Amino acid sequence: MVTEHSTSPNNVNGNSSAQAPDPTEHVAAMLRINADLARTVLVRFIADGVHKVGFERVVLGISGGIDSALVAHLAVEALGAANVIGVRMPYKTSSPESLSDAQQVIDALHIQALTIPITPMADGLIDQFPDISPMRKANVMARQRMIVLYDQSMAQRALVLGTSNKTEALLGYTTLYGDSAAALQPIEDLYKTQVRQLARALNVAQSIQVKPPSADLWIGQTDEDELGYTYEQVDKVLYLLVEGRYTVEEAAQQGFDRSFVEAVWRRVRLNHYKRTMPNVAKLSRRSIGHDFLYLRDWAG
Repeated sequence: MVTEHSTSPNNVNGNSSAQAPDPTEHVAAMLRINADLARTVLVRFIADGVHKVGFERVVLGISGGIDSALVAHLAVEALGAANVIGVRMPYKTSSPESLSDAQQVIDALHIQALTIPITPMADGLIDQFPDISPMRKANVMARQRMIVLYDQSMAQRALVLGTSNKTEALLGYTTLYGDSAAALQPIEDLYKTQVRQLARALNVAQSIQVKPPSADLWIGQTDEDELGYTYEQVDKVLYLLVEGRYTVEEAAQQGFDRSFVEAVWRRVRLNHYKRTMPNVAKLSRRSIGHDFLYLRDWAG
């Protein structure tokens, strides 16, 4: 663990003081990390994960958001700027600010960069369905972007680095075979609020740190509007339920509305399939995913 506090969530008393009117502030304190340690672990993780499979380079999508910016910073520290390729993949409704923020990351890190618009590719499918919903369009765009990244992975002989965080993964706020697809996911064990802490420590551009999180899938779209709550709110609940192994009732007793806790935990459970490899029907003695289990770096 890279959390910097020593208090176990199971020992939290939940008392609030005049200086901390928010009854859940004690949970926010649990989410604080040791940024120096996290940085060291993640830089080594990237370098080890890339080199052990015979690669030198990585490719990742640069969206102009804090997650991809943080991963780009970590990758440069792990591999050097010459071995990091950032790809901007705008759609016709992408905001100009996203493109400029992405370019800001590219310029600050001096990494190689490509801009590959996905509009012609995505619209080839989207235009066939006049009544297509915004969510379907968003999934088409997310998967098209991953097609681009994996094509560049082959062209550049570079592993695809993912930019998903733990909050998104737990809530299922991700597209299977879209933004969830990657060879390595460096920050998927960091909640969104922890991503922000580490981004501050690595001096990610301030404009990127403070902008509303958005997948930029349609005009005006923001993560928190779509989710219906802020990352600060949901991270506290997730931390108690996942790291602390709290029950819904125990989490609610820490100052949260029970219906909110129930809704969050239901979403985590319903989206578990997105966090695992596809289930395999067992017919043999050693079935993949059941009995034939090895670590990623097994040898022999």
